Amino acid sequence: MIDFELSPEIKNNRDMVHMVAEQYMRPLSHQFDENEHEKPWDFLNMMWEASRNSPVSIGGDGKKKKADQEPSAAPQRGLLAAVAIEELSWGDAGLYLSIPNPGLGGAAVAAAGTPEQRQRFLDRFKSGKPKWGAMAYTEPHCGSDTAAIQTTARRDGDSYVLNGTKIFVTSGLMAAEKSEGFVVVWATVDKSAGRAGIKAFVVENNTPGMTVVKCENKMGIRASDTAMIVFEDCRIPSDNILGSPVVQETTEGFKGAMATFDATRPAVAASAIGIGRAALDFTREALEKEGVKVRYGIARARLTAIERDFMEMEANLQAARLLTWRASWMMDQGMRNNLEASMAKAKAGLAVTQVTQKAVEILGPLGYSRQLLLEKWMRDAKINDIFEGTQQINLMVVARRILGYSSKELN
Repeated sequence: MIDFELSPEIKNNRDMVHMVAEQYMRPLSHQFDENEHEKPWDFLNMMWEASRNSPVSIGGDGKKKKADQEPSAAPQRGLLAAVAIEELSWGDAGLYLSIPNPGLGGAAVAAAGTPEQRQRFLDRFKSGKPKWGAMAYTEPHCGSDTAAIQTTARRDGDSYVLNGTKIFVTSGLMAAEKSEGFVVVWATVDKSAGRAGIKAFVVENNTPGMTVVKCENKMGIRASDTAMIVFEDCRIPSDNILGSPVVQETTEGFKGAMATFDATRPAVAASAIGIGRAALDFTREALEKEGVKVRYGIARARLTAIERDFMEMEANLQAARLLTWRASWMMDQGMRNNLEASMAKAKAGLAVTQVTQKAVEILGPLGYSRQLLLEKWMRDAKINDIFEGTQQINLMVVARRILGYSSKELN
């Protein structure tokens, strides 16, 4: 049974990460929001040294719970990461996303790779210079609809040859060209097979044929690079495919690839909650400076409009947090969490958008001013309602799972 009381290990880690967020991230927020595409190298190097062997790093070594493992020794990797990511994003979501680690590409390798592939691709994050992993699935014409991917992977002897364009690749520049990292690319090996033909491939850094053609200028999370990558006759070894190369008549293979999102969507939800909490904490402090203290434990009819709004913001974030912890806990237990991961992502993305907008509205000029960080958090928030599957896509996943429909029956 899930226990909503965090373990001493997670609490201690949360406190340590919060200290990092407060002392090292917040002071940099304005600078790297105003100067997009500059890199906070002192911070990145510090985080690399501190976290390269940390279980918090997304992707990691992909270790799973052993069948004979005692319940008391059950891993808490997913929950530990969710709690830490909330704290880092409370500090600054853009800086959090820029930290060198396996990232979403590592999560894909951990979810769909063989033990040999996990060792080959993920061990590099334990030593040497800072490295990044990235995942490329969004394309200019299909957004979050991964089943509509047009990038191709053609088998040629002992190689696959990739052709296509990927956009909005988080840490794409650092993974593809500026470190000894890698990019996980989603491509179809057989367009006529539809979803069953979609496979994931690992492309090593600086592979000929892989070119970063653009880094986006964005509304929020401006400390993080978001790249457009073109693949033109990009040749990779055939054993860089994640999962089976066989195109099955069913979509089981595609579902296996989609398991990547079951691991990453709780992480995105946790980041959203961190941004929302930053806005909520700031609003509470600003109100208290003006003598407005939120009163708990009295009838709703006696509350002021601001108190009701504030409590609704708190409730929405707490609901999103509990969904996120449940999805993370299920992943730690080796349970399928497809439904819960999408519920957490959909709820958190909407909650953080509404919470930050309401915070700006409540504080008026103070919230809208660029002298403070509240307007930045509102800009940072919206991407959580878009990337890693839009809110609409995730609600569709939830509806299919609850009602028992297939993607063909409900789309």
